[in-house]
Amino acid sequence: MSNIDLMKQLVSELNKASDAYYNGRGELMTDYEWDAKFDQLRRLEQETGTVLPGSPTHKVSADTMAGQKEAHEYPALSLAKTKKREDLVKWAEGRPIWLSWKLDGLTLVVTYDNGHLTKVVTRGDGHIGTNITHLAKAIDGIPQTIKAGGHVGVRGEAVISYEDFERFNLESDEEYANPRNLASGSLTLKDPREVAQRHIHWIPFTLVHTDEEILSWGKRMDWLKAVGLNCVDHEFIGHPTLENINEVIDRWTLKVTQRENPYPVDGLVIAYDDTAYAATGSVTGHHATRAGFAFKWADESAVTELDHIEWSCAASTISPVAVFKPVELEGTTVKRASLCNISECERLGIGGKGSVLEVIKANKIIPKVIKIRQAVGALEIPDHCPVCGAKAEVRSSPASGTKTLHCTNPTCPAKQLKKFARFVSKQGVNIDGISEQTLQRFINLGWIKDFADIFHLPEHAAEIARLDGFGDKSANNIVASVEKARTVEARRLLYALSIPLCGQDVCNRLLAAYQLDKLVSLAEGNAEPATLFTPKAEETLAMIPGIGPEKAKSFVQWFSNEDNRKVYDKLIGELHIEQTSTAATGAKCKGLTFVVTGDVHHYKNRNELKAYIESQGGKVTGSVSKSTSFLINNDVNSSSSKNQKAHQLNIPILSEDEFVERFTSNE
Repeated sequence: MSNIDLMKQLVSELNKASDAYYNGRGELMTDYEWDAKFDQLRRLEQETGTVLPGSPTHKVSADTMAGQKEAHEYPALSLAKTKKREDLVKWAEGRPIWLSWKLDGLTLVVTYDNGHLTKVVTRGDGHIGTNITHLAKAIDGIPQTIKAGGHVGVRGEAVISYEDFERFNLESDEEYANPRNLASGSLTLKDPREVAQRHIHWIPFTLVHTDEEILSWGKRMDWLKAVGLNCVDHEFIGHPTLENINEVIDRWTLKVTQRENPYPVDGLVIAYDDTAYAATGSVTGHHATRAGFAFKWADESAVTELDHIEWSCAASTISPVAVFKPVELEGTTVKRASLCNISECERLGIGGKGSVLEVIKANKIIPKVIKIRQAVGALEIPDHCPVCGAKAEVRSSPASGTKTLHCTNPTCPAKQLKKFARFVSKQGVNIDGISEQTLQRFINLGWIKDFADIFHLPEHAAEIARLDGFGDKSANNIVASVEKARTVEARRLLYALSIPLCGQDVCNRLLAAYQLDKLVSLAEGNAEPATLFTPKAEETLAMIPGIGPEKAKSFVQWFSNEDNRKVYDKLIGELHIEQTSTAATGAKCKGLTFVVTGDVHHYKNRNELKAYIESQGGKVTGSVSKSTSFLINNDVNSSSSKNQKAHQLNIPILSEDEFVERFTSNE
């Protein structure tokens, strides 16, 4: 193949992969592969002196989102990149610089005029993007107002944390390859409510324009913070020698490998503190030469041998996980990596036991198979669910065409993950040390099929200790937490059962009227009627303040279900239930409605504060409205949406200390 033909092939492959990457349609190649092919193309262009039309080396990769197009006031060009630290020193020219994260998400340009949000636009091709202002309220970190007048333009990255990404994949019918792919796919959705459920965070990294003259990059970041925007982490390097740059990079790298940074990053960025000097650069290809310079870590790869494919159940998907001979990567031992879905397995061409794999840690965090060096045999896709044994079937996503394996049993324990998570939560029976990911593993191992099985986990202590990521200490902690949880308050147990329409408030109201055993007897129809005219259980419960017919009906129907009763009866055999009264014990908050937001310090958590308010005859809701008496927020002066709403409705905002002084005196 000639160099030109090879270049044509690389341009085609890179553009197709980039299109999928920027538009949330699944991953056609890893970042590792993309970087390698991009560097190869760039070398060939230098050798031949030829740049083919559409070459990704000379254009900004673009999203193709549907919607109104907007021309950018200032071009959003990409940064030149390097994996050599010496290049950063050369670029800095001895001038003071700032280092920050290169966040791995989707760039959004946000505009304010006279303190009010006016526009949110995707980067697009750097010159024209898509207007997604209608999604602004669904994205955390984009306030509707800021404390600045005039015209303000800010560029930032829309990202999803690893924690939220993992949680979404556990609950979703379609598994995404990485947080960045999920973020870009989420912003193509039309319904803001659906977008809000994805927990996207927008983090500003550049002040594009302000009417004020600020000639220091660091002071521009300070300005962003002062007006109410939480910008990207950054650090000043006054003397950018190789020694100083190495020290900072090494320290920031540890923040990634030790997972101190919650968001995915694919490198670091340096920028001149002198913004006037930075603006004097030229544009080469699609890079502004002095606007900034990106450093990307050289991914460490290892070759290993596949032992087997483990099929892991979560929600309705059954996802393949490669289990291979242990290898050392980024200072840790790695022996398993998610293969995401059937489509990814087909793309890689993975076989069976003995297949030779090349593995990296994507973004220095997530183990990932990037290449099959040698496939042995063929991938065997199971036709039955490994958890419940029901029929399994391959389905294709209408949106992306991605093939995923699904369990057809609607009552499969793996599909009840959210219920089990609620059961062990702090608001539930409060079993510390068991996350959703841990629950998923225990379900897949066949140890948990119903709530009572959780209290038999101590029988598996030795096996838990041998699992990846656990050990004797973790196993002992789980055993201790399970045993402690055997004594549980009735209100926590009732909430933990995940009865539809029965949240914490409903549970408290029911138990304020009746003890748990009486409630269950009523629901079963076993309570002795006082007279022939005694109303039915639903009618009786509906008369409790704050319950009503729908919640009462849901409660009665749940306990009337034979399968649910079997689950409940089996469960209470494991427990000692404390019939703690939930009735108000005081009247300091009587008749008042509170909204609590942000962190607390006087109380252990917001739930404890809520419990106190309710014990004093008050009510706690989730949103600010005309009926709200007080908003409790320790950041009284924040520009959060709840604070803004409270100001609009003239609702007092109290700090926690002010609340304590006002409503807990003489306690």
